[in-house]
Amino acid sequence: MSGHSKWHSIKHKKAAVDAKRGKLFTRIIRELVVAARMGGGDPSTNPRLRVALLAAKDANMPKDTIDRNVKKGAGELEGVSFEDITYEGYGPGGVAFLVECSTDNKNRTAATIRHLFSKYNGSLGTAGCVAYLFDKKAIVRVKADGADEDKLMETALEAGAEDVANEEEAFVVTAGPGDMMAVREALEAKGFIIESAELQNIPSTSVQVEGKEAEGVLKLMSALEDEEDTMSVSANFEMDDSVIENFNG
Repeated sequence: MSGHSKWHSIKHKKAAVDAKRGKLFTRIIRELVVAARMGGGDPSTNPRLRVALLAAKDANMPKDTIDRNVKKGAGELEGVSFEDITYEGYGPGGVAFLVECSTDNKNRTAATIRHLFSKYNGSLGTAGCVAYLFDKKAIVRVKADGADEDKLMETALEAGAEDVANEEEAFVVTAGPGDMMAVREALEAKGFIIESAELQNIPSTSVQVEGKEAEGVLKLMSALEDEEDTMSVSANFEMDDSVIENFNG
């Protein structure tokens, strides 16, 4: 498992037990608003909204909260206007970072992201400087307890998945962005329990980091993810699993 994947696996486990539910809800709410604003409030004709609605469902978000924010995005209710913006840069050891944000104030967000890169010995780059190192993929996590691995793999691959990995507590299914719904629905139809389904930027190449550089990469990763406007952070690092597992940032 790459360092990037290991980090996301551990962060997913922590998110299930820690006190960051409010942060998760904030991100989903912003995505609901942006998705509805860009493609309308009907999920049958708006794939991005359909994915956001499933994320809200996976997080057990109250239905009235979901409906209210979809209506805000679609212009049926008054609300704050958010827009998407992506930042690219480098962390310690030359690790490439791709940071996707949703903000109501681009100047504020840009200043904050730039400050975090500088604080943790990185540098904010120009548009396109690292984006080519990442591929957008659908990542579907399936509860492993009681799941038949052979049946799961057969079902996922027949539905269009590219890969299935066993991470002990969960199976991680990778697919192209356009195949996420088909893969999820096929697995659910066979009785598999979906923990989450989201789009991630997966690195095509990785940079090996050790020691203080490895710790610096994780500090920058954690700080960027904790920023209010951040929706996702991706980085192309490899490091010893124990460094990630023992990181307390």
